[in-house]
Amino acid sequence: MSDPLLNPLTVICAGSCFAFSGLFYKLYAEKRQEIQKLKEIPNFQADHHLLRILNASSNKRLNYVAVEGLVQAIGEPISSRNVPQCYGVVQKITVQEHWKHWNSVLKSWVPKKLNKKQSTNTVPFCLIQPGSYTSEVSVRVDSPLEASGDYLEQVHKRLRTAKEGLVDVVLHELSGEKPVAQEEREELLRVGACLTGFGELVLEQDKIMRLQTPRDGRSFVLIPGDHRSFMQRHENSASMWKGLTALFGITGSTLLAGFIHSSLKDKKN
Repeated sequence: MSDPLLNPLTVICAGSCFAFSGLFYKLYAEKRQEIQKLKEIPNFQADHHLLRILNASSNKRLNYVAVEGLVQAIGEPISSRNVPQCYGVVQKITVQEHWKHWNSVLKSWVPKKLNKKQSTNTVPFCLIQPGSYTSEVSVRVDSPLEASGDYLEQVHKRLRTAKEGLVDVVLHELSGEKPVAQEEREELLRVGACLTGFGELVLEQDKIMRLQTPRDGRSFVLIPGDHRSFMQRHENSASMWKGLTALFGITGSTLLAGFIHSSLKDKKN
């Protein structure tokens, strides 16, 4: 006879596997739907072909497109404060203080972050066709700080440990708070980086193409890398959810089949 505790445990494990399989399938279906919507967005490079299409469109406007290109400053770029010969068009400096707070319930020091300060600098920039060394045709990017997306690259990080004297140690023990370190980070959208922007594209009277926040409420997004790599990351995510769906489904089916076989065998005995 089989262990009487084994059968209920097997049923619970099989049910959990089927539940996770259903959850992963839901995530897979949502990701496939998202990919399909992304594929419906026209994708262009910043070249003469895009200029001709935009010039032939009604109102000289494309409501929502993806445009990829290399970042080029219009005028003087921003020099990194910490890295020599490193230039960008968007710069963000973040200073964060790390402290420890005494938790009387846990009887231990608990880390926390305080006094976060950020400063941001931008200069006008455009996207040019990859492989092009001139900006005869380019797409200017309006208001990059309004765009979502993790398009900044961290070029510098420094952690300064707090120095404490004997008096400071005593005061901090009494107050229940003490400094640990100060973290400083510098992030840049570097000149020459590949960038893909999703937004509204307009052609101005001086034949300048401009990528800006869509008027129809859709998201203005800037992402690092080219459009193909962006889509491949989404495809990889969908494949992961699909694989997990199959794995947990097969595992649940195997456990259930084993449970049924064991039950039938016990009845015959």
